[in-house]
Amino acid sequence: MTAFVSGFSTGAGLIVAIGAQNAFVLTQSVKRNHHFKVALVCAIFDVLFIMTGVAGVGTFVASNPTLMKIATWGGAAFLFWYGFLSLRSAFSARRMELNEKTDSSVKKTLLATLAVTVLNPHVYLDTVLLVGSISAGFIGSGRYVFGLGASTASIVWFFALVLFGSALARVFARPIVWRILDGLVCCTMWGVATSLII
Repeated sequence: MTAFVSGFSTGAGLIVAIGAQNAFVLTQSVKRNHHFKVALVCAIFDVLFIMTGVAGVGTFVASNPTLMKIATWGGAAFLFWYGFLSLRSAFSARRMELNEKTDSSVKKTLLATLAVTVLNPHVYLDTVLLVGSISAGFIGSGRYVFGLGASTASIVWFFALVLFGSALARVFARPIVWRILDGLVCCTMWGVATSLII
């Protein structure tokens, strides 16, 4: 349960940040442009990337004590830095920007979804490398439970965006909401980093 909660918290903290993928998914959701298909594609790739990181990177790192220490401290350092960036962002006035143009073609919409997912370097950094490395801090099957938690966070987030897109668009248009969210992300990242060190 601890591994699952840590994985879910880490995954949630990483995925809710403002980015091209979230903005794209929310845009399609608000305009009801094949939004469930878009969310499904994003969720599937996130799960694949996360489990690849957990099975590949996590296993490789866990087999080497030196790499495991580097991954644990490196992951903790990154999470502390990520938390700091979220804290700093909490004091800025920003909002989710939604694009006006929407393509109603299923094929083009899904190709655009693949582009913002597969061609986004942050996706690999967050899922394959970061989540995979952090999972090495858990023994045995705990790594996969951690990955399951992170995967669950991604699935919940993407489908929450499409289910509540219209309401979320109005809510996230207000800078104060992002300040609160960034503050929560900061606390989550620092909490996970502290637990890794302990």
